[in-house]
Amino acid sequence: MSIFDLTGKVALVTGAGRGIGRGIAEELASQGATIACASRTTEQLEEVAQSIRDAGGTAVSIPLDISDMASLDQTLATIDSEFGRLDILVNNAGMNARQPIDEVTEENYDRIMDVNLKGLYFLSQKAARYMKKNGAGKIINIGSLTTGYALAKVSVYTATKGAVGQLTKAQAVEFGEHNIQVNAICPGFVVTSLTEKMWSNSTMREWGESRVALGKLATPKDMAGTAAFLAAPASDYVTGQCIYVDGGFMAGDRWPLPEAAAS
Repeated sequence: MSIFDLTGKVALVTGAGRGIGRGIAEELASQGATIACASRTTEQLEEVAQSIRDAGGTAVSIPLDISDMASLDQTLATIDSEFGRLDILVNNAGMNARQPIDEVTEENYDRIMDVNLKGLYFLSQKAARYMKKNGAGKIINIGSLTTGYALAKVSVYTATKGAVGQLTKAQAVEFGEHNIQVNAICPGFVVTSLTEKMWSNSTMREWGESRVALGKLATPKDMAGTAAFLAAPASDYVTGQCIYVDGGFMAGDRWPLPEAAAS
C-alpha cells in the first residue's frame, strides 16, 4: 500500500463548498478517502460532492454552521451513523472582514472569533473523541500568512489565525498519546472566487507577486498536495507543525534595487 493511500479513510472537510476547501476535498477523494463535505452553503456543497462522485469517489454533503455547537454535534453524528468512523478532519471554514482596528465592533469581533477559532476548537475536540476510538487520526487546521505575519486592517482575523498556530501545537501535544497528528497549513496569497476581484486589481497583483519568491499567486490546488500528505500515513511522524504553503513569502524579501544588494 502506498504511504499516500487514503483508501478506507473518512474525512470531514469544513468550508468545502469552494476555494481551498473544495480543492482539498477533491484531492483527498482522489487518494481514496470518503469525503464528508460540510459548509453552510448547501448548494455549492452538493456540487462538490457530485463532482467527487462523478470522478469515481465517495462523498456526501452535510450542512454545517461551524459557530453552532448543536450543528457540530449533528454533523459528527451523521458521519458516525453513515460511515461508522472519522479519520481525518480538515478545519478549513473561516471568514474575514477588512476593517481598521478603530472600526471593529463587538458583533464583528465575536462573529470572526466564533467561526475561525471557537468553532475550530470545539469541532476538533469533538472529532478527536471519535478518532480516539479508532486509535488514530489526523487533524489539519488551515491557518494563514497571518499565523506568523501581520497585515493591516485584518486585526481580528490575524488574532484568530495566530491562535490557530498555537492551538495546533497544543492539540498535537495533548492528542499525540492517542496517535492523532495535528498540523496546520498556512496558505499564502491564494486566488479564489472570494479573492479574485481583489487580485484582479493590477496594483494588488503586482504587489502580491513581488512579495512571493516564486513570483506568482497560489490557487486552491496548490494547498491540496500538502493536505494530502498531512492526511496520509506518509506524515505519521509529523505533528505540531505550521507549514507555510506560500511560494516563499515567509522566507524573506528581495532588495528593492539591484545595487542595494551589492552595497
